[in-house]
Amino acid sequence: MMQQKQELVQTYKWLRQYGLNDSHSGNASVRDGDTFWITPTGACADTLAADDLVACGMDESTGEGASLDAALHRAVYQANPDAVCVLHSHGPNTVAMTMDGKDFAPPDFEGNLYFPRVPVLTITYQDYLDESPAQVGRTLAKYPVTVVRGHGVYASAESINLAYKWTCSLELSAKTARFAHQAGTL
Repeated sequence: MMQQKQELVQTYKWLRQYGLNDSHSGNASVRDGDTFWITPTGACADTLAADDLVACGMDESTGEGASLDAALHRAVYQANPDAVCVLHSHGPNTVAMTMDGKDFAPPDFEGNLYFPRVPVLTITYQDYLDESPAQVGRTLAKYPVTVVRGHGVYASAESINLAYKWTCSLELSAKTARFAHQAGTL
């Protein structure tokens, strides 16, 4: 499990390094049977180590200091038993292209191949902690990625690498769409 925890920390650092999160935003988890390991609340991607990850149970137990999204990650794993990783990021192009609250249809070849439709969920700030676990969990049981309008991207997959791929692919599709809109070709 230590290798998976180290891979998760490296991936979380890449989300920061490549502009998909700021130094202390987003969160990430990896599942190990009835336990999942999640980034601590307020984690700094630049200094995070595998030993900093917080253990949470699928039985509703949440380790001290776990990300505020721990319940959301648990709901994703409960809704999709094949999921091994959940990543939450704030890709600026994806957030910008989905501010209208409409589902996003990537216009580029790869994006459309991977996810012809990206559901965009509207959850108010006041209701986020109460409503996001069920809504995101249900959505990621059917789709590899979803966006919470004005907030960010959630991706889940059978591996850390695949969840990272979905996150990066969506951001590139959103960036391509933004450029195409600016060029007047969309």
